[in-house]
Amino acid sequence: MPTPTGDRTQHWPRIEARYGRPMRDWFELLAGREDQRYPALMAFLQEEHGFSRAHANAVVQFHRGSTSSRRFATLDEYLAAAEPVGAATVRAAFDGLLARHPGTTVEIAWNQPFLVRDGRRLLSLAVLDGHLLAAPWSVEVLDAFRTRLDADPGVTKVLAKTFRLPSDRPIDPGLLDDLVEAALADGED
Repeated sequence: MPTPTGDRTQHWPRIEARYGRPMRDWFELLAGREDQRYPALMAFLQEEHGFSRAHANAVVQFHRGSTSSRRFATLDEYLAAAEPVGAATVRAAFDGLLARHPGTTVEIAWNQPFLVRDGRRLLSLAVLDGHLLAAPWSVEVLDAFRTRLDADPGVTKVLAKTFRLPSDRPIDPGLLDDLVEAALADGED
């Protein structure tokens, strides 16, 4: 359950109310387990204390020094940390989308850039090792495009909720525009 600011401490009041102990108690329990890795700490809170995955993650990550779930606040920050060739491809794709779709912006959610309009996520483009990963926000939109994506020589692999693209080639703007238009239409009644 991400918070708008990424601040992990926003979970503390709910955690204290739900699990019946102040945060200092949870951190003291974890302090006695410094030799354990992330999965063991998560299991300890989830299995022995009934924590949800989101709450356990917030406590464990904070305990380990990560006060925010956000690594990037802007597209520029995201691209600066990415592999340069893929970053240039994603920059060009988003610049084109923003120019062709008035009213859209790029926002970071789950540490990935999303094209957004009126608060609705439409499409994400992420730079990974050796390829790009694209995802329409709606699985229904992806399913409607599955045949086209499978036949597109610029698409290297179509997965359940995403599709892969080479990082070193421009992305077909017609494909991106059609995905965005379908995502916009998908949310209309």
